[in-house]
Amino acid sequence: MRHFYLAFFAACLFSLTTHLSYAQKSIVNNFSRIEPLASKSLLLDICSIEQSRLVVVGQHGDILTSNDGVHWQQAKVPTKTTLTAVYFINKYQGWAVGHDATIVHTNDGGLTWELQQSLPEKEKPLLDVVFKDENNGVAVGAYGLFYRTVDGGKSWQNEFHQEFLTKDDVQYITELKSEDEEAYIDEIGSILPHFNRIIKAGNMLYLVGEIGLLASSDDFGRHWKVANEIYQGSFFDLLVTPKNHLLVVGLRGHIFRGNKNMQDWQQIDSKTTALLNSVLLADDNRIIVLGNNGVLLVSNDDGKSYQEQAQQDGKSLIAGVWFNHQLIVVSDVGIKIIKVK
Repeated sequence: MRHFYLAFFAACLFSLTTHLSYAQKSIVNNFSRIEPLASKSLLLDICSIEQSRLVVVGQHGDILTSNDGVHWQQAKVPTKTTLTAVYFINKYQGWAVGHDATIVHTNDGGLTWELQQSLPEKEKPLLDVVFKDENNGVAVGAYGLFYRTVDGGKSWQNEFHQEFLTKDDVQYITELKSEDEEAYIDEIGSILPHFNRIIKAGNMLYLVGEIGLLASSDDFGRHWKVANEIYQGSFFDLLVTPKNHLLVVGLRGHIFRGNKNMQDWQQIDSKTTALLNSVLLADDNRIIVLGNNGVLLVSNDDGKSYQEQAQQDGKSLIAGVWFNHQLIVVSDVGIKIIKVK
């Protein structure tokens, strides 16, 4: 779950920016500031909790909640680090992730938060998070960052998934490990592509990312099946359509539609070259794609074709949800309610 700024941060996030014990020691005076204009600042993700509450996250550790999409309350959050994604497993339990591999957790629907992880020495962001239940979750990010918890985030374990490497790269790091353990550890920290988005759809997980990365897992991310390459640029989001097709969106207006086995892909003419950040479903099964430069695309035929409803202010639409029969998005100028024709 904001992808214009994820792409932007890929170039400069390291200039913008221990395990739990370290994070707890550094928590003093490190809470996000309560700002009157937080709802109009850079926000990167939005989550709808059972169509009864909205939660958004963004720069400076900002987290805001709303019951109607109009009136917003800022939460007190134990980090000032930019938060990039938020996910709720039910109306109470939620997690947000961000720069410095930060993870925060709430058990009261987003009103209060606790710090579970902060690793500033890594200088890498987490970009998305997903949970299967209250205990089992996965967080992913830049350069193949991959953390798993089996206890609701009380502890997070790092995983390295070499199935995303080429055979030559696997051979290279295998030889490097036997020759120089320190160099091996350094290399595996940067050899994988960015994992931009992880999506749970039924019993499946889908992962999209840099260099055309597209993969699926049927065991909650312990093993991955990597799709054949269909595009060399980055993907930023994926949706399973009402008719059980996959849609992926990414750089330069690229949209591909294929089957749930990640085969038979067709490139769809989006009629735009803007970076496409997010794709979501309206309650009437219309598919909505959000992009840079105010690009908003709407499909009425399960993603086969699109009509553009560009926003005149030209602001980047980073992520959105369909809430109470309307589209609510986050952008570089905060929260927007958009009327979709």
